[in-house]
Amino acid sequence: MAVRPHVAPLWEETTFEEEGLDARALVTRTDKNGKITFASKAYRDMTKYSKDELIGAPHSIVRHPFMPEAAFRDMWDTIEKGEHWSGLVMNLRKDGKHYWVEVHVDAIDSNGNVVTDPSKIAGYVAIRREPSREEIEEAYKLYKAMRKAELLEKLHLKDWEKELLKRL
Repeated sequence: MAVRPHVAPLWEETTFEEEGLDARALVTRTDKNGKITFASKAYRDMTKYSKDELIGAPHSIVRHPFMPEAAFRDMWDTIEKGEHWSGLVMNLRKDGKHYWVEVHVDAIDSNGNVVTDPSKIAGYVAIRREPSREEIEEAYKLYKAMRKAELLEKLHLKDWEKELLKRL
């Protein structure tokens, strides 16, 4: 399900280096429903949200509308089973700029330990690093095609019109 952006995208990218974060990891924890329970200072610095704005907010607060819905469906389907998920994500900052991260998400119990048994899941921990330009370019091409297909499916067009639009 698409999430309406909390801010309008500027379509301007920023990097870890530009934010003075070098190679520091951005870390968050959420409850089982994706509400943020912890956000590292590096995460707050990159997203431009304060601790008070993030704690209790849905993690989708940073979801960029460019990101395919299928990527997040896959993530949730995977982590709810207690399996590790990783992928590249374009996130949206409070100031409208975006940044790319490679995200690693694991299920955790109430003590913060990684678990694989779905009955013991109390939340999730996500650790992010900055991907390479090559990884970003590859993900951008894939996500662009996926997002276009998702948006075309929402249009009330005949199948032949959708096919024509894909070729344009």
